Amino acid sequence: MSLAQLHYTSATAGDGPESGEDAEIPARFTAVDAAIPAAVLTEGGPLLAYEPPAGTARQVTENALRALPESFSFSVLSDGSHLLARTVPVRTAQLSSLRFHAHAVHLPAGTRLPGGMLPITACRSARWAAVTPDRVPAVDPVTALSALSAATGRAADREGLNDFAVSRGPWLAGVLADLRGLSESADFPKVVLVERQSADVARWIALAAAVLPPESAERLTFTTYTRHPQRAPQRVVGVLPQDAHELSGPGFRVHTCTGPRPEATVDDAWAETAARIWRSRTPELFREAAELPGEPFAAGPVAVTALCAGIALGPNERAAAAGWAAERPYALDAKRTRQLVDALTSAGVDDRTGAEFDAAGRLFAALDGRSPATTTAPLAAMLVTEAVRGGNGSVELPGRTAFSGPEGTAVAAVLGPEIVTELSGTGTGLDVARTVQLLRVARLLDVDCADLLPGVVRRLAPALLADVQDPPGWAPALLELMDEQFDVRTALLGALDRIAPQDPAGAERLLGRVALPFTGSQLLPHLRMCAEAPEAKAACGDDRVAAVQRVLRAAGMSPFAEPLVLRTAVGLVWEEGAPTVGEARLLLETATSDAHRTAGTWSHLVAAALNAPADDEEAPRLAHDLLRGFPQEITGRERGALLLLDFARELRSGEAEPEWAQRVRALRPGAEPVEPEVLGHAFGALAGRLLAPDGPEAELYALAHSGDADLIAAYDRAAHGPDVRARLAADPGYAAGCFAVWTAHPHAGAEWSRTTAALLEEVLRPAVRALPAGGVAAVEEAVGRSGSSGRAEAFRDWNRRSQGTLGRLGRRLAGRVRRG
Repeated sequence: MSLAQLHYTSATAGDGPESGEDAEIPARFTAVDAAIPAAVLTEGGPLLAYEPPAGTARQVTENALRALPESFSFSVLSDGSHLLARTVPVRTAQLSSLRFHAHAVHLPAGTRLPGGMLPITACRSARWAAVTPDRVPAVDPVTALSALSAATGRAADREGLNDFAVSRGPWLAGVLADLRGLSESADFPKVVLVERQSADVARWIALAAAVLPPESAERLTFTTYTRHPQRAPQRVVGVLPQDAHELSGPGFRVHTCTGPRPEATVDDAWAETAARIWRSRTPELFREAAELPGEPFAAGPVAVTALCAGIALGPNERAAAAGWAAERPYALDAKRTRQLVDALTSAGVDDRTGAEFDAAGRLFAALDGRSPATTTAPLAAMLVTEAVRGGNGSVELPGRTAFSGPEGTAVAAVLGPEIVTELSGTGTGLDVARTVQLLRVARLLDVDCADLLPGVVRRLAPALLADVQDPPGWAPALLELMDEQFDVRTALLGALDRIAPQDPAGAERLLGRVALPFTGSQLLPHLRMCAEAPEAKAACGDDRVAAVQRVLRAAGMSPFAEPLVLRTAVGLVWEEGAPTVGEARLLLETATSDAHRTAGTWSHLVAAALNAPADDEEAPRLAHDLLRGFPQEITGRERGALLLLDFARELRSGEAEPEWAQRVRALRPGAEPVEPEVLGHAFGALAGRLLAPDGPEAELYALAHSGDADLIAAYDRAAHGPDVRARLAADPGYAAGCFAVWTAHPHAGAEWSRTTAALLEEVLRPAVRALPAGGVAAVEEAVGRSGSSGRAEAFRDWNRRSQGTLGRLGRRLAGRVRRG
């Protein structure tokens, strides 16, 4: 069946202007198949029109006419149908005026070209007319070409296309990548091909047609020449260099094939591989690749085909080939499998990437046991060589059986000494991934490293704790290593257990990120505690001592038998900060001082005492126990601070020897820099004893005349406290005693005078004013009993006067006391 044809031609002589450049050439339909709808003609006219290059004269010679571009186009119309057309410039015989003629065939929606022919193939048909025929031929140009079985083209055409591909090598991958984008997305920008000859644009379309999947090649709309690419509805348009200067912006992908080579690389393995095949003049490989399984535009089939044909590819393309073959090891016969492996492992390749090695590892795993060892041995050798020499810690290593033959012996002879040398170095173990990889390769190649293992493990264990990756990239390889090599697992777990007491939190984090296999016969008490710690802390909540006890049970050993488990337990529960005083006293009871001394956990108990709040009355008692339990361990500043706390205990219990102020001041220098809470305990205890009803006058006198601002300030704070206020309200004798003390010692110093003056006004006066008349009288009577009549008179005078007379009162009272 022939396709419907139409002819669209410019005006003949006398129908339009015969001179002038760049004038629009009028045109009309001159022969139209009756089956073509009128709407197609209305929409198709602008698609078939021709505008010569800028500067072309209306009168042209025959040679100039042949130099003008032709437009071969394939366009989709709004109704889903297509126009396949050729528009050529012509001239009139009388005046040599420039005209054009378009010959087109119409494909209704859903119709394909005869014989599955691609639109660009029809460009070679000899039946395209340059003038309107007397009658429309019965056979259209496309059907005529199909009948001649010329769809594959002549050998000369194929060779010319190869030459063109080689000449356009720098642009090939970029153009093909963009044509792929057109096929995959309707929103992809228009592709513009800038060539000096429209025939070269047609060659570009032919190159693409050989590479694109058939369904994509059939749908690709194009025109080999247009003056206005912005208005062209086709997805691929060819323009002359002078018409491409204004093309920019996101709506165009411009390839100027007449200019400098493109500098940017193309990150498209499919396009890059297709370009290399064209440059190798082997387009028949595209048909071979199409027979292999895979999605459209998959790089794997074309890359495999190219490598098997001996075409060198880049690392991305080789990785695509290896990855594809790994997923479909059944798709290639033995011959092509060996060709692929040889290409991937070629000694001349020096730009392999991590992704390529990963793909090669997957390919080996897929072929191992399926293909002969002679086929897989080169892959295995390449992988272990990269693991040793390339430092690639993520390489998927082959199985041990891959090196059981002579190939493995040869590889071991080369790599074995290198492995031993590196494992012997002092830096081995610091890089976890590298060390694990070397140990695994050593086992694969039967390299004897038994003598090196203790040193390697000694350095590797701390590196495991120090690594902060989450999750660590080396974890799978480490677990493989421990599963493969019992001696390594035993030695490494033992080393980790030994260093866990120094960094229990680090060991806990490691076990939380990597499930180390320590469920065997090894004791490993510290690792078992670290594994138990998260659940123990979560279950016990705020009861941290209970968490310690639960963690200790997980160790399976008593701290009396192995004191270091105590250090691990305390470090796990108190990773940061110190225990409270109450927790410290319970910890001290949990294990003897000997166990704490050996474990070094006594320092946590000291920190608990020194950081206790000043109102925690248990802290001084804890300090006393610590000084008695660790007399040799606690030295220096910490010992001085604990002695201050112990002195506070003595004051509160009544055990302190006389000269309190002198003693507390003597202890303080040995505790510097002393914690404020420790001073609060010692000074507060001293002030509390002096403010008690039975406070010794000699000790009070020593305080008043000490001139120690911190001591007097502590006395001031205690006097402002609720205990003193309660006694003042309840005991007239106590109030009288405070009046006597706070008005005595007027020459003790400015610090004492300022403090007592404030206490009289801020503490005693509000308390006396709150008393009933009888209470005030009782205080006055008590003052009189405690001293001379002058002191009682001074109290009455003080009680009557307002604030501001304190200075005169103090002076008068001092004179009366002296006279008395």
